[in-house]
Amino acid sequence: MSTVISRTRFSVLDRSRVREGHDGPGALRDTVRLAQQLEPLGYHRFWVSEHHSVPGVAGSAPTVLAAAVAAATSTIRVGTGGVMLPNHQPLVVAEQFGVLESLFPGRIDMGLGRSVGFTDGVRRALGRDKGDAEGFAGQLDALLGWFTGSGPVHAYPAEGLRVPPFVLALGEGASIAAAAGLPVVVGDLRGRDRLRAAVDRYRAEFRPSVWSDRPHVTIAGTVAVADTEEEARRLLVPEAWSMAHSRTHGTFPPLPPAERVEALVRAGGLGPKERGFYEDGLRGHVHGTPSQVAAALEEVIASTGADEVLVTTSTHDRAALLASYHHLSRLFTAP
Repeated sequence: MSTVISRTRFSVLDRSRVREGHDGPGALRDTVRLAQQLEPLGYHRFWVSEHHSVPGVAGSAPTVLAAAVAAATSTIRVGTGGVMLPNHQPLVVAEQFGVLESLFPGRIDMGLGRSVGFTDGVRRALGRDKGDAEGFAGQLDALLGWFTGSGPVHAYPAEGLRVPPFVLALGEGASIAAAAGLPVVVGDLRGRDRLRAAVDRYRAEFRPSVWSDRPHVTIAGTVAVADTEEEARRLLVPEAWSMAHSRTHGTFPPLPPAERVEALVRAGGLGPKERGFYEDGLRGHVHGTPSQVAAALEEVIASTGADEVLVTTSTHDRAALLASYHHLSRLFTAP
């Protein structure tokens, strides 16, 4: 086994994707069940995400879902990838994570992002606009202040607690994380040059803080492992089609079975633009047999000096997804 991989932590972000033929409540239960299944495999963290008004994603309240995951597990760290800070008042976010850390001490991570709602309608419903993301650095500073007791009022039970914060970022976001002295999560693995540039920028600009005395880099992306390269590629098909559909039809649908998408493609059922987006969605991800994935991961970890890899794979076939995570766990836990 590669020593580069063996000394790297691996974690999982599950986005509670709705699968065709199933519903949102089922997707949330699937997320909790997946955390239980992955806990004994050696994964370091299990994170959940925040999406609003997206038909194909059930995870709209990440701190609530994180509480359910933490209650159903016992050792794996649990957190958010992430809470979109522009959508919330920093005081409320601090209080929510204070409650989580109080209930599950030493197991909670606070992953924070800069995104606002995907559409004008969603942003209006949230009481936000695109410009809110521009004040992220100030919101982040205010949030951290509630934990250190520097806010204008007290944030109970957050004040005095140490909930590790992470910034989800590329570009400017990496600089914000560096200036605040916080760990950063960068992706995706498909844009290797952009990924390395963001990591280099973060390390060059990092200033030690009370939260972290050195840079900490997590790289995030899709990783699919199977007995054959073709089986691994098939795991990518449902998400690639859903992304292509969203970019050409304006809605992000539940994940369909790979076999139905492949039949649709063979029959010429995708228009030229949608077909282009679909094919692009299949490119560049880390996928293949265990040996192929090990080689690809070794290269990207070595080139970025990453401390951790956050895997975000989604597909229709839950059994195949779980098998992929089993294959991956053997790469970083094998003697």
